Amino acid sequence: MTSTLSPGRDADQWVRRYHPAPDTSPRLVCFPHAGGSASFYFPVSAALSPGVDVAAVMYPGRQDRRAEPGIEDIATMADRAAAALVPFTDRPLTFFGHSMGAVIAFEVARRFERDGRGPVHVFASGRRAPSVFRPENVHQRDDDGIVAEMKALSGTDSRVLGDEELLRMVLPAIRSDYRAIEKYRAEPGATIGAPLTVLTGDADPRTSLDDARAWEQHTTGGFDLKVFPGGHFFLSERATDVLAVLKEHFAAR
Repeated sequence: MTSTLSPGRDADQWVRRYHPAPDTSPRLVCFPHAGGSASFYFPVSAALSPGVDVAAVMYPGRQDRRAEPGIEDIATMADRAAAALVPFTDRPLTFFGHSMGAVIAFEVARRFERDGRGPVHVFASGRRAPSVFRPENVHQRDDDGIVAEMKALSGTDSRVLGDEELLRMVLPAIRSDYRAIEKYRAEPGATIGAPLTVLTGDADPRTSLDDARAWEQHTTGGFDLKVFPGGHFFLSERATDVLAVLKEHFAAR
């Protein structure tokens, strides 16, 4: 099959491998939340090494990509991330995305499947199903309003929220991310063929259990829903339990 994805010229910019694993290891590709960076998944990489090769995606506008403008459209983000990940399709891929990252993982999986490179499994964490739309306007708030949202979800390092200079540096990227995810509309009937596991917190203020269950209509493969105690960032509070789910997945493969 002829590839419809552009070559991964930006792989070094888009992908971080903190603990490269042997060539025989399966690969987990991780997609961060809005305002997040690849380093959010450093503990996951450390915990799964050396049995799993973890590749964490770094979006523009943060950390060493701070000088680049943020991407304000999920389709564009998914197109560019998919192209950058092409060189990493030399082994079976599993996708894991949290919050905005769950949607990007889903959209990248759709692009890969059209290209015949689909992941073997997708984990979507902390995000309502693509078909569940709810109007939100965080990206239109002033800086204080965005900071208030970040504190409400407890998704940003408290050292960042307490450092005025650092906070002002990352706010443009966070605003771009919120604009992208809040403008996102899934194509009607959008599905993937890969099995889908959805993880959610039972007290997530942004994703109800029904919102999480609605992901089932977006896969023609198997579906599983795992509910954890906690809020939007339950995966930080329940890191051991989430890692156990991933370890079980890779052990079964």
